[in-house]
Amino acid sequence: MTDALVIKHLGCKPYLETWQAMKTFTDERNERTPDECWVVEHPPVLTLGQAGKEAHILTQSSIPIVKTDRGGQVTYHGPGQVMLYCLLDLKRKGIGVKELVSRLEQVVINLLADYGVNAARKAGAPGVYVDEAKISALGLRVRKGRSYHGLALNVDADLSAFDTINPCGYEGLKTVNLQSLLDEPLVFDHVADDLLNHFCTLFDYHKTRSTEPTTR
Repeated sequence: MTDALVIKHLGCKPYLETWQAMKTFTDERNERTPDECWVVEHPPVLTLGQAGKEAHILTQSSIPIVKTDRGGQVTYHGPGQVMLYCLLDLKRKGIGVKELVSRLEQVVINLLADYGVNAARKAGAPGVYVDEAKISALGLRVRKGRSYHGLALNVDADLSAFDTINPCGYEGLKTVNLQSLLDEPLVFDHVADDLLNHFCTLFDYHKTRSTEPTTR
């Protein structure tokens, strides 16, 4: 049976505010609460995962650092990057964490294929890569069988902030934007909508309520 999914387009919201809202939603939901996906951009921020090492922050800058409760090491979020936060009841959905990660990676791979970009996984390094450069990062937290956090896709972001860190804890890891791989200009909201459509297909959801995206 196809499950209901509530889509929320949040525009550009501070990371800390969004993280707190995800935790509140997860704490307050029950077995009847529909799953949700939140689409958002963040003002520039570095986030350090639960077991993250500050040694992976190579250069101090004006970009704030938030210690968060997702898995993984340090990464950068900023304008031009689609954040897809997945607030799912995994127990009800009948999938585990490994399957969640695999499907999220495949969502991005399928989306990029639509744009003629060949992308792949990398053994032992969750996320999606194009010619060894990371285009999408994953970071998740599962509590009592319910997930939050999700994935980040570089669309047309300023990637220079990645030079100040070891992205996801990997020294010398390159990052790439989707826009840089294409000849035609992208519409950010269209990419976000395409990402959501692939998510719904792979996870077997139908959209129920949705806030309208903010046009960039």
